[in-house]
Amino acid sequence: MKYYIIAGEASGDLHGANLMKGILAEDPQAEIRFWGGDLMQKAGGTLVKHYRDLAFMGFAEVVMNLKTILNNIKICKADIADFQPDALIFIDYPGFNMRIAKWAKNLGMKTYYYISPQIWAWKENRIKAIKRDVDKMYVILPFEKDFYEKKHHFPVAFVGHPLIDAIHNSPETDALQFRKDNHLDEKPIIALLPGSRKQEISKMLSEMLSVIQYFPEYQFVIAGAPSQEFSFYEQFLTNDQVHFISNKTYGLLSVSHAALVTSGTATLETALFKVPEVVLYKGNWFSYQIAKRIITLKYISLVNLIMDKEVVAELIQEDCNPKKIKTELEKILDPAYRSQLLAEYEVLETKLGGEGASNKTAKLIVKDVASKTKPA
Repeated sequence: MKYYIIAGEASGDLHGANLMKGILAEDPQAEIRFWGGDLMQKAGGTLVKHYRDLAFMGFAEVVMNLKTILNNIKICKADIADFQPDALIFIDYPGFNMRIAKWAKNLGMKTYYYISPQIWAWKENRIKAIKRDVDKMYVILPFEKDFYEKKHHFPVAFVGHPLIDAIHNSPETDALQFRKDNHLDEKPIIALLPGSRKQEISKMLSEMLSVIQYFPEYQFVIAGAPSQEFSFYEQFLTNDQVHFISNKTYGLLSVSHAALVTSGTATLETALFKVPEVVLYKGNWFSYQIAKRIITLKYISLVNLIMDKEVVAELIQEDCNPKKIKTELEKILDPAYRSQLLAEYEVLETKLGGEGASNKTAKLIVKDVASKTKPA
């Protein structure tokens, strides 16, 4: 059978690669064309366009590149029409994918969505388009099933979170060798995960590094984003207590004692590595005021959203200051507090449904496609 997959970001490339491996295990004769990245290319199939040509973030950047974006949509539609897939599979990336889904559904194609757009956080009105244009939805967060089925009466399959597989399949880290290779001393490590965009990194590292003088018995290690050059981070390396590692976040987390983490997927990754964390977020005042009115969630970290209670401390905007960061960091360094937090992390991992999210999704898609393509 023929499968067409669209992933528009680095995380989608990772999960798309695992999904492709699952599809090929279930359907060894599968023909796959895709929009994705290097990991998907290694898994097999034919790369149509790399996600690095699709990554436009923010209103201004989208407007400036609107011609390119519209041309990409045109190219994608033409390629799909020429390939005539039995299954069209979308991975997150809703701004692009929902446009393709609407077009494809009008042509009678089978549409599958793996990793739901976060419409529970904002743009909930997208549910109308999802109901109309998506045949099957596979969600990775446990509360998403209730959101779709109980609130919006749209059946979905909860398959578990693919991060569990990504972490369990990552190479085991030798702590002593890791320290040696990265010029770290013997002090316990507090990891700093400040995000991936320059403006975000600058703001968050300024807050994170404001407390290092209170913790002289620890070393602080910045997790550098692969998208940024070392020269950008040099301005923050003004103290022997502060170190820098690029593109080795999983290795760093595996040897860390605690972490300060900017909100996002990294909050969940840190918890799955069983590292006590404090979640921080501080944005542009004007942007924050807009976001606060659009996004009506109780929490900003995936850990707390999944657990539906405050498991990890969240210091947002005015609360993200040296005094409160110091207080919360001291808490997660306390052995008794750490023990309670690590117990909550175990519950969290159980809620996420265990290993095999991509393989479960692949099996469900192949089974559904096969049932629709059998001769009468």
